[in-house]
Amino acid sequence: MERDEVTLREQLFHNRVRETIICVLLFTCLYILSYLILTHFKKTAEFITDDAEDATVNKIALWLCTFTLSVAVCAVLLLPISILSNEVLLAFPHSYYMQWLNGSLIRGLWNLVFLFSNLSLVFLMPFAYFFIESEGFAGSRKGVMARVYEAVVLLLLLALLVMGIVWVASALLHDNIARKSLYDLWEYYLPYLYSCISLCGVLLLLLCTPFGLSRMFSVTGSLLVKPRLLEDVEDTLNCTTFEEATLLRKINYGRTSCWVKLDIDTVKRDYQTVQSKRIALEMRRKASAWQRNLGYPLAMLALLAMTVMCVLMVCFNVLELLLDEKAMPRGMDDPHLGMASFSMFGSLGAAVQVVLILYLMVSSVVGFYSSPLFTSLLPRAQDTNLTQIIANCVSLLILSSALPVFSRTLGITRFDLLGDFGRHNWLGNFYIVFLYNMMFAGLTSASLIKTVTWAVQRELIRAFGLHRLPLSRSTVPFRLLLASGLSKIQ
Repeated sequence: MERDEVTLREQLFHNRVRETIICVLLFTCLYILSYLILTHFKKTAEFITDDAEDATVNKIALWLCTFTLSVAVCAVLLLPISILSNEVLLAFPHSYYMQWLNGSLIRGLWNLVFLFSNLSLVFLMPFAYFFIESEGFAGSRKGVMARVYEAVVLLLLLALLVMGIVWVASALLHDNIARKSLYDLWEYYLPYLYSCISLCGVLLLLLCTPFGLSRMFSVTGSLLVKPRLLEDVEDTLNCTTFEEATLLRKINYGRTSCWVKLDIDTVKRDYQTVQSKRIALEMRRKASAWQRNLGYPLAMLALLAMTVMCVLMVCFNVLELLLDEKAMPRGMDDPHLGMASFSMFGSLGAAVQVVLILYLMVSSVVGFYSSPLFTSLLPRAQDTNLTQIIANCVSLLILSSALPVFSRTLGITRFDLLGDFGRHNWLGNFYIVFLYNMMFAGLTSASLIKTVTWAVQRELIRAFGLHRLPLSRSTVPFRLLLASGLSKIQ
């Protein structure tokens, strides 16, 4: 018996060490990737200054932002990793090399992401903002530690303010929970606070994702070479090159003459527009016939298929909500990996679920940065200050940490929420979940119909060169209708 107990303790110890090593390696890779991304967007002048104190503070704030962004990326990968792990264990149930992939590892990863998400949202990002904005208390000795003290004091005041607001809200809605939270802060108050943050993230996804799904067509189209059936690329490129050279001569002449500054700025904007047009034409000329004629249509069909599939899955989930209470999102403690597939279509259905989850996340990010409220947060290469980086990291973390709840609520996957992700108070409310599904299906369908009809009409007109043809008087109303539609899309 003692020998068996020792063997069991050794096995548990080795399992824990192995899970810790795997989590550390995964997070290290994500941290390096996040650091490279932030380095690409950060403003270099803020880190190369004469003031060594400001440079040190900015570097520390950048490290905290890197940690937050890596947590956000890990939150996005939670569901794909969990679903794929289950399918791998189903395909290789007795493989010696797959013993490390188990439910304990997946559950620990979900718990770590939940913990680090709370830590980043509640402490690290507010501290980073206060840290770069602080200068030390009046009369104190200047230095990095003086700024740390001021940032910590401001953070404590903010924590007390948020705690009071959320406690009052919980007292108004759930009196029992509010009383318990005074005695057990970690067990009741922080999950309730994160439940409110998650609800805000899910509502933000509801607004951004349908808009992002419609914007994905134009964004993808700008990255690909569009087919032009009746256009002479060489002739158009020669005209554009000549126009670019003419504008360049005007700019050079304006620098040596007494031009008005407004005219110079106008010419420069025209020059940049023509230059981007020339680059696009050169890309179209270098592209092969397959890229010009098949790449763009296939990409549009793939986006359309994934969007329609998301809408159909949400509609099917609405029917299941009406007929079966098991369709409601709920939490679980043990994932039971390797028992059964989470899709009725097996491994193929699980792969489709992973693709759709990642597609929804990308669409939500596109919709977030395309909305008028958050356009100013769009990062620019080598020209994004630290305040914008902090705001972007917080926004991405809110969106990504709500993605598992979002995907399960819409029925994109049947993988139930692990750990504290399934403890949100509003998940058990049938009316909230049902209304959420209906709103998503309605908004996405409306955006898809509007975008696809106008986009297809616009691309067909441009592909056949009809937008350059002169129109008679009888077709003027139709021309005006097309122009108004094109202006709305552009």
